[in-house]
Amino acid sequence: MRIDKLGVVVAALGLFALVFQSFLVFRANRIVPGEAVPAWDALGVGGIALYGALAVALLVLLLKTPLAIRLAVASLALIALAVAVGMGASALIPEGDTYARVSPGSGVWIMVFAFALAATDALARLKLGPFARVGILIGVAAVLWGILASGLWDDLAVMREYQGRQSAFFAQLQVHLFLAFGSVAAAVLIGVPVGIVCYRIPRVRAGILGSLNVVQTVPSIALFGLLIAPMAWIGANVPGARELGIGGIGYAPAFLALFAYSLLPIVSNTVVGLDGVPRDANEAARGMGMTNGQRMTGVLLPLAFPVILTGIRIILVQNIGLAVIAGLIGGGGLGTFVFQGISQTAMPLVLLGAIPAVAMAFAAAIVLDAGVELSQGRQRARP
Repeated sequence: MRIDKLGVVVAALGLFALVFQSFLVFRANRIVPGEAVPAWDALGVGGIALYGALAVALLVLLLKTPLAIRLAVASLALIALAVAVGMGASALIPEGDTYARVSPGSGVWIMVFAFALAATDALARLKLGPFARVGILIGVAAVLWGILASGLWDDLAVMREYQGRQSAFFAQLQVHLFLAFGSVAAAVLIGVPVGIVCYRIPRVRAGILGSLNVVQTVPSIALFGLLIAPMAWIGANVPGARELGIGGIGYAPAFLALFAYSLLPIVSNTVVGLDGVPRDANEAARGMGMTNGQRMTGVLLPLAFPVILTGIRIILVQNIGLAVIAGLIGGGGLGTFVFQGISQTAMPLVLLGAIPAVAMAFAAAIVLDAGVELSQGRQRARP
């Protein structure tokens, strides 16, 4: 049988993880160095069976097999790893011990990456439609929810960090969502009209886009820091500002920085989308007696919508990640846990903030990609 090129990479990564890397890491507490634990020490015969099954899965992915089989094998391997990690953690934690921590070892992370890469490649090559991709996303979310609800992962270090910070986690998650989605909403409300102005008045386009490009060149941490002083002045001198939570540190400078980073993609995509509208469509609308405003809202913006939505997708994924930095200036969000974990050298606490942010960005990209494809399909379907 023939060899799959990506399968070679997946098999090499998986074999390296199986042979040379640890399955679990046990710590007597969250700070002390960890001790590598092989799968067979944690799960006994089940660990040996797991490694045998994973080796077979890597062999299937190495060969040129049907895409549906590749997707099924990679998905089953990921589920098996998820179940085995939870069972292994429960087996290693002494009963009643609230200090011990068990984390996935480097071997698990490498295998998760390898099998996820294989599953993603299979999905891309299957060329599924937007509804199918969103359906798969919902299915993955349902599986993860089921695992979390079952308590299978309760003895993992990251879940123990969550259990001790449950109320704080949901409070910071709300702040993170506000920073990411709120800044995007504000950028759309301001950026689309500015993009229309740039389209209508070409002589101002270069100046506006050039100014927004300058903002994009400022490093994110630097921009967050530069906004501390002016926001502190506003909070101290503008009546009512402090009551609204505006100050040198907190959510206000973080929100403003994310808003500033969001403007260029929205404005530029609005201009590109409007410029890309066929001239015949615009002239036909003019010939029907439509006013400038009617042509903009009834013809130009609807036809430019897929391009504008692409810009929204870019900045939403970007802002979900950048909102983590808000934790550095007291802005809250999931970055609070990330930077607390870094300062305490507690990797499970870092993961408590990082994993939800990555998951949200991934889900947002899939949903908005589907939205872009659907909007393009509707345009192609029009007579």
